[in-house]
Amino acid sequence: MHQDELIKRSFGSELIYSASRSSGPGGQNVNKVSSKVELRFRIDTTTLLSDAEKEIIYKKLKKKINREMELVLVSQKARTQLQNKILVTEKFYELVSKALTLPEKRWPTRPTLSSRIKRLESKKIRSNVKKLRNTGHVSDEI
Repeated sequence: MHQDELIKRSFGSELIYSASRSSGPGGQNVNKVSSKVELRFRIDTTTLLSDAEKEIIYKKLKKKINREMELVLVSQKARTQLQNKILVTEKFYELVSKALTLPEKRWPTRPTLSSRIKRLESKKIRSNVKKLRNTGHVSDEI
């Protein structure tokens, strides 16, 4: 699923933001301003996702989901709260869209001619080694 489709669903009302003091850049400002932003999204109570989508998100992002079934993301890279809020929101949409995107089906390929020849050569060598163990003579087919 693309990020544009997720943004159209307008998760804004279900995203809970909280700010706290950051350990990142900011100099003297870091001790005065709450610039770290934490985003929480309740997966079990959302009405914007189907049950199948909720299950997929839970399976793929379970390390970021706490016991209360909240997807928790944090950003403290930027110096301001607004920039961190934008960053964490982008991270949310990116993670959810990546989780809901189905992987492309793998089409099996056939072995190349050279790999088949190499495989047969190694089998011949191996069979000659085993023949040597039994009879004590080597054939000339190498």
